Amino acid sequence: MLEFPIKRTIVIDDKKKKGRGRKKKGSDEKMVIKGTVHLPEKQPLKKMDPLPKNAKNLVIVESPAKAKTIERFLGSDYKVMASRGHLRDLPRNQFGVNIEDNFTPTYTNMFDKRKLIEDLQNEYVRSKTVYLATDPDREGEAISWHLAHLLDMDPQTSCRVMFHEITKKAVLAGMEHPQPIDLKRVDAQQARRVLDRIVGYKLSPLLWKKVCKGLSAGRVQSVAVRLICEREEEIKAFVPEEYWTVEGTYKTEDGLELHTELAKIDGKKAAIETGDQAAAIASALQWEKGKADGHEPDRIEKVEKRKRKRQPQPPFTTSTMQQECVSKLNFGAKKTMMLAQQLYEGLDIGEHGHVGLITYMRTDSVRINDDMVQNARDFITATYGKEYIPAKPHVYKAKQSSQDAHEAIRPTSLELTPDKVAPYLSRDQLRLYTLVWNRFLASQMAPVETEHMTIVIMSGSYELRAAGYTVLFKGFTELYEDAKKDKTLSVLPAIEAGTIVHNQTIDTIQHFTQPPARYTEASLIKTLEEKGIGRPSTYAPIMDTIQNRNYVEKKDKQFVPTELGVIIVDLLKKFFERIINVSFTAHMEEELDAIEQGKDTYVHVLKEFYDVFEPEMEAAEEGMEKVTIAGQDSGEVCELCGAPMVYKFGRFGKFLACSNFPECHNTKAIVDDLGITCPKCGKGTLIRRKSKRGRVFYGCSQYPECDFVLWNQPVDKRCKLCGSIMTIKHYKKGPDKLFCSNPECENHKKGEEVNEE
Repeated sequence: MLEFPIKRTIVIDDKKKKGRGRKKKGSDEKMVIKGTVHLPEKQPLKKMDPLPKNAKNLVIVESPAKAKTIERFLGSDYKVMASRGHLRDLPRNQFGVNIEDNFTPTYTNMFDKRKLIEDLQNEYVRSKTVYLATDPDREGEAISWHLAHLLDMDPQTSCRVMFHEITKKAVLAGMEHPQPIDLKRVDAQQARRVLDRIVGYKLSPLLWKKVCKGLSAGRVQSVAVRLICEREEEIKAFVPEEYWTVEGTYKTEDGLELHTELAKIDGKKAAIETGDQAAAIASALQWEKGKADGHEPDRIEKVEKRKRKRQPQPPFTTSTMQQECVSKLNFGAKKTMMLAQQLYEGLDIGEHGHVGLITYMRTDSVRINDDMVQNARDFITATYGKEYIPAKPHVYKAKQSSQDAHEAIRPTSLELTPDKVAPYLSRDQLRLYTLVWNRFLASQMAPVETEHMTIVIMSGSYELRAAGYTVLFKGFTELYEDAKKDKTLSVLPAIEAGTIVHNQTIDTIQHFTQPPARYTEASLIKTLEEKGIGRPSTYAPIMDTIQNRNYVEKKDKQFVPTELGVIIVDLLKKFFERIINVSFTAHMEEELDAIEQGKDTYVHVLKEFYDVFEPEMEAAEEGMEKVTIAGQDSGEVCELCGAPMVYKFGRFGKFLACSNFPECHNTKAIVDDLGITCPKCGKGTLIRRKSKRGRVFYGCSQYPECDFVLWNQPVDKRCKLCGSIMTIKHYKKGPDKLFCSNPECENHKKGEEVNEE
């Protein structure tokens, strides 16, 4: 039987109390039925015999966006259709996994795609040959396997083709080498899906009982939230330690100025713990003018010069692309992957037609094919000169955990420069394409050559140093500089050892050690990759899910755990320590890779997991106590019944509820009132809100009567030039600054430092 999950509303007439198939007006009762409808199993599909004279070869891809492009590449003898992702999946309202029968999954056809399934089956029976060209990754392999099932195809026949880029050359090459569906990759993907289903369906209901309804716990996402919570614990437990540095300015007799820092005392590394120690050192270093003859002046003890080369970074993987987009373009992982998907599937580029601009964007490989490497060297030579290409092409080594199934992310054609495609791309598409283009070309360019100079000044037992470097050859930085390497160069003057220098100033500076930084999207993705948690296709969904579930929120682009997130992590750590931890999750990723490589089996990996999970689940069901958060008085009064409003806790965090529940059901969201009078209406105050996408903004409490809104945090201060309200921006490096909220004011772009007084 074919199974389709359904959700149907039936209207019952008051008089006859009988089911109807249509809705009626009035006070008829409505009954919602959820479940699975069983349709008669179709007879096995059989090819038409004989085939129609106009029969074509059928190619099935995932995305409609690239279907027409591929059809144009293949010619009139082919028809290309899109599956639009998965057509079969585990049932929505049932567990769907028979644990006793070797974890056998039960798949159902997606009800909302029944028409598409029928269209594909009808096209199959009148086609010459069918090729399954879903995305070239594990999930794409699984989709092809499901398609083979729906079309009664033998997965062991040569029906699977892969396109790593959407260009005519790549598509034709892929069609020349069809192969059977890789059942090992299918098993690896099925194992991941079943693992997540077991955790979701077993663990989530437990959280409903013990915390609140609607919660869910994911196998990998829970570990990501745990990392964020543990980092927050480190920050709260951190005790800053005081230390001091001493800096001095020296001048040569011909006027050259050097900025130095104390490096050693009596040949040992300077470690200054108190202000008194720093002041004593500063006093000893001061040059006393008019001192008696015979005093030895300070001299430059030595000048050290070293030449260095810095090699370019490899082309992008999924992880490094997401990290760099966060740092350079301020794109989240989800937005980055959405734009990358568009560039991969292709866009209309004038006379070039619909062309895929980058290679497949879910990859952990840094490999580039030899033809493209040579094309890059030719392009660099023609554009920048021979000196910008290395003697031998750069070859980058993949990480040990890399699957290396695809090339690195690169442009599909060097003919389509960012300047040429700019008129056809949106602003964000162009910014990402330019980043991918520049990173790829830079990876094949010559290294940066620099000369590092260290000047050592001896003043008695104190050794002060000035350090800097100059660029001798820009190399790949002519085109691209890694976000982490962007910094101002310190250039030192040409100077010789033995030169006499005179002290001008000595400054003592107090410092405190800093706690570890909170995770940003970039640093969390990097950490997950380093620890072996997740894979290229999972990073963006992880970032999205942990925010949508209200386990973490972003403050100044950094992840901060919510109260709900902390509670969930504490429970999981207490009762599921063996499952929800970094090492076990990384181990399971390795096991999934082993299934794909044929080193392990689907059943063995799932059994290994379940043997750990089941006893922990049983212990949690018995030992986990219900989490109750007592309602705290908020100081507000219910406008419906006059009872005090108290803080309650639910799926979406804290909220205000009437203490007279269940007689009164009044609830309200907690408003973060800044106490600043709205500059537009003068009646309301500015409050902190969140958009549907989770972005923080500030609006008037009198909305919708007043529509005043700001994206940056307002402060109770007016602009000196135009009188508009000022906003504050926080910077990781450097002081916070105030900006005018009026876009037409000069102070809108030119910020002023916040006065701490």
